[in-house]
Amino acid sequence: MKKQISLLALLCTASGAYAESAPKNVIYMIGDGMGPAYTTAYRYFKDDPATKEVEGTVFDTILKGMAHTYPDDHTYVTDSAAGATALSSGHKSYNGAVAVDTDKKPVKTMLEIAKERGMTTALVVTSQINHATPASFTAHNESRYNYDDIANDYIDNKIAGKLPVDLMLGGGTKYFIRDDRNLVEEFKAAGPAIGLYASKGLPFALDINPTRLTQLTSKALGLLDNQNEEGFFVMIEGSQIDWCGHSNDIACAMAEMDDFAKSIEKAKAYVDKNKDTILVVTADHSTGGLTIGSHGQFKWETDVIKGVKATASKLTDKLMESKDLKPVWTANTNIEFTTENQIKLEQAKKMGEKALNLAVKSIISDASFTGWTTGGHTAVDVQVFAYGKGSEQFIGSQNNTDIADKLIGFIEQ
Repeated sequence: MKKQISLLALLCTASGAYAESAPKNVIYMIGDGMGPAYTTAYRYFKDDPATKEVEGTVFDTILKGMAHTYPDDHTYVTDSAAGATALSSGHKSYNGAVAVDTDKKPVKTMLEIAKERGMTTALVVTSQINHATPASFTAHNESRYNYDDIANDYIDNKIAGKLPVDLMLGGGTKYFIRDDRNLVEEFKAAGPAIGLYASKGLPFALDINPTRLTQLTSKALGLLDNQNEEGFFVMIEGSQIDWCGHSNDIACAMAEMDDFAKSIEKAKAYVDKNKDTILVVTADHSTGGLTIGSHGQFKWETDVIKGVKATASKLTDKLMESKDLKPVWTANTNIEFTTENQIKLEQAKKMGEKALNLAVKSIISDASFTGWTTGGHTAVDVQVFAYGKGSEQFIGSQNNTDIADKLIGFIEQ
């Protein structure tokens, strides 16, 4: 499929509208797997029950439109690599593609264009830094799962003789410090700033640090601020919203949403102080088929979700290690340890860790009236949020490639 350029983008370029409104700095934030049900659920999750009105969130303050997520593949359902390739380059491609087209030829990304224009570039994620979304901004590979080759691209893929990314924060020591090559030492010699805080992805927000992306976002914006007269481009990903969705773990998902929302608030505050900056927030797709309400009941119990103190994976580990399930369960949830729940958990434990994990999630979802339709992705449109200089360009229904085209239009000015 040929690159799709929106009529709006063409008209704006032709009229010189971009030249008038082009921001100096671009903050691009992607909530991986964050479909409309997630931002809606987060509003209810954060609602103050003491007031009659449901309070809005940061998402409500910057909503501009919707985006279509389908790939150039045999399906309407995209994966993160094809979604990120569309969002980074303006090119639709096949599922699994990392900044390559359907012929597996590299497509130029906005990060690469920003580097060509002399801007400072950065990637901030909670996954491994060479995961599908960040990879699709700075590497080129026919498969998202070629992790070592993708990591190599981060230093081998020179842009105008320079490394593509100036600042990288996330996980991934497993892929950057290997027996055959120590990329961290190469980065140190070449000069970019890199912070890798886990072997692969960072620990989940609910289990360790509820604001780790917020802290990384604040640090990155502080480092990027006023460092370059040509401005900066940074992509910040709430990577693990998607991972929680794949697991059908609602408490995990809301904790990731909270961290991502607070990161957006940091970025929004930066825009308020730097009027020549644009903030764009979207998702690559939605994950899990999240439903707010289930079992024919007109309710969704946020108190149940707020009472869960660990991810289902972590809670499963604790239950597997304990001979007495009740104290572990009551310490990590506010769900009653009924005879029915006790039998369900004990029988599942006898069948092994996987069965117990499914039982834990089933009890939490049933108690909160949370529904899931899949452990994969869905093809629903996702929301587009924007704030700052040029944000009006993102109003309305658009393709995910249109988002990239508009941002590239800004960067090229």
